[in-house]
Amino acid sequence: MKSYEDVIIRPYITERTNEQAMEGRYTFMVAKKSTKVEIKQAVEKLFSVKVLKVNTLNYDGKEKRVGVHLGRTASFKKAIVTIDTNPKPETYLEKGGKVKTLAKKYKTSIEEFGVTPRQ
Repeated sequence: MKSYEDVIIRPYITERTNEQAMEGRYTFMVAKKSTKVEIKQAVEKLFSVKVLKVNTLNYDGKEKRVGVHLGRTASFKKAIVTIDTNPKPETYLEKGGKVKTLAKKYKTSIEEFGVTPRQ
């Protein structure tokens, strides 16, 4: 199994992703062979947030020309992760019908992006 730092390479920051981060959608560059489940686990462990949904996109490298030299840009995989901005405590029934509540300590944003979510 890969370590969580190997799955998530770096955040993908543009104007659009900064606007999406305010709504709880964060974008990361991830390893090409990582799956949605691995990405979800890595984000939950590294940033202590509750992940609701993971969308992935694969980008192929484009051909570029500089003068007479022909080359390709790097291909990469991007993941858009939606987190729970309003986490509720988990409840379940114990033996005897008692309701047990677990207050999970999830964060409502990822501070490394430097964006606070809208309330």
